[in-house]
Amino acid sequence: MHTVMRTLVMVGTVLWLLSLAYASKGTATFYNPPYVPSACYGYKDNGVNVAAVTNFFRVDKRSFFCGSLIWVKCIGGTNLLAPNPCTSSSVLVRVVDNCPTCQSTINLSKHAFSTIADPNAGKIKILMKFHVFA
Repeated sequence: MHTVMRTLVMVGTVLWLLSLAYASKGTATFYNPPYVPSACYGYKDNGVNVAAVTNFFRVDKRSFFCGSLIWVKCIGGTNLLAPNPCTSSSVLVRVVDNCPTCQSTINLSKHAFSTIADPNAGKIKILMKFHVFA
């Protein structure tokens, strides 16, 4: 009985982790530099393609996937003033911070946001493919 329960927990954990590796839709905003300090790395510089995520990504009270890598692609605008803000690019960002008060799924660095969309849009619709462990 104990072995069966352990196996079920292990299978459930693997399925949960695999579910985090698929593409998901959401929205993105951006924040301006400086990108340090961050909740994950303090004053360590992680470059300009970084992001903060909302509590949606929180696993427990302490973690929100620090160091995870997320491919982000713009798929549309969210406001009438910039209906077609997307470029044809995608960007890979590293999660370095959390953003519990963000009005989007992910808050990209301005550099990362500018790679995939016109910053004048402010907020965009996105497709994300994320990997829990970087």
